[in-house]
Amino acid sequence: MPKLGAMTGAGAWGRVRAGLRGLPGVLREDLWSAPVDPVPPVGAPGSPVWRPAFGMLLTLGVTVVAVWHVPDLVPHGAAVPEYAVLLVVAQALALLTAMWHPLYAWWASLGLMTVSVRVVESAMAPGGLFPWTGPEIALQSCALFLLALRVHPRRAALALTLSLLAGLLSGGLTTGAHPLSLGAGALGFVTAVVIGAVLRALRVARTELVEQYGLTEGERARRTLLEERNRIARELHDVVAHHMSVISIQAQVAPHLVENPSDELRENLAGIRENAVEALSELRRVLGVLRSEDAVADGLRHAPQPTLDRLGELVGKVRAAGVTVVEETTGTRRPLPPGVALSAFRIVQEALSNVMRHAPGAHARVEVGYHSAAVTVRVTNTAPDPSPAPAGGVGHGLLGMRERTAMLGGDLTHGRTPGGGYEVVATLPLEDPA
Repeated sequence: MPKLGAMTGAGAWGRVRAGLRGLPGVLREDLWSAPVDPVPPVGAPGSPVWRPAFGMLLTLGVTVVAVWHVPDLVPHGAAVPEYAVLLVVAQALALLTAMWHPLYAWWASLGLMTVSVRVVESAMAPGGLFPWTGPEIALQSCALFLLALRVHPRRAALALTLSLLAGLLSGGLTTGAHPLSLGAGALGFVTAVVIGAVLRALRVARTELVEQYGLTEGERARRTLLEERNRIARELHDVVAHHMSVISIQAQVAPHLVENPSDELRENLAGIRENAVEALSELRRVLGVLRSEDAVADGLRHAPQPTLDRLGELVGKVRAAGVTVVEETTGTRRPLPPGVALSAFRIVQEALSNVMRHAPGAHARVEVGYHSAAVTVRVTNTAPDPSPAPAGGVGHGLLGMRERTAMLGGDLTHGRTPGGGYEVVATLPLEDPA
């Protein structure tokens, strides 16, 4: 047991020694090299609206205190010497620079105060305050106040301690009988540091409050956006999914309503049902993107997206719908970036849908070209049958293709062909646009 106590005491003493060895580094960091709080620009959170007025008042106050301080540095009954003017001007300038560099200004103020005490002490008249006169207390208190506004309270407390120690040391080196002003000076210094620390805490709290308010507003906006997207998803599902489900069910039931249905009819109805089911899957995938916080939608959102690898499947479904389609691929087929592969597939899909809607009886051709820096997609169709029935719908297909192409930095052209048909040509770069 004694050995354990000895070991515990040795460990505590070792920690004390380590702390003492590190104390100079801590003091150097806190009282010299560590940066101070930046001055917030006018209008920014935490910036006092009275800062310009405070600067003018500080300049006026320093001037008054400097003039008041000159007689304290002059021997009784003597003319004003040059050193007195120099010390007063230096102390005033040090205090003014505290608005930008409070730490270095406090060091300069402390050093000049100590020098002025030692220079004039022997010539002071009996009864003068020592080691700090009234102006010196005011100057040093203001320097500590400006420092406490811009540094952590721990650093301000260290500066206050050092100022008090400098006063005690100066008071102990007096060569004559003077009434000590250590109590009044300590009261002024402590008051200045406390007020500065409280104002800094209020400024920091206000800045954090404004930042938190901004984060809350951003979160509220994001939540509103998600709610709006969920509402759109619900409405879209109610409007479209119901009709697609009805189409799928009708296509499945129709063969049973016809006596001896032909194989061609069964095949066409099966294709209609298959397309309706796939459309429902695509719709749910889009709704999954909108419902980004829904757990089920997350799985749909990460489902594989169609690419040009499914081009043959797409062309086969269009052929099954009664459209003659020719597919051609040039260049060396290779993997494409996900965005390019998806956009190319969607452009072909939309272009073939336009052929079926707006050009009944036309023949279509799909050409995909793989190049070194881009992939091109060209969908053309011949002239439709005379007097085609007008297709319903708003017609956002070309707008969607143009947006997909522009998003990838590509180029889209479309228009009539000389034979009365139509063509859509998209060039999608394989690299991100600069």
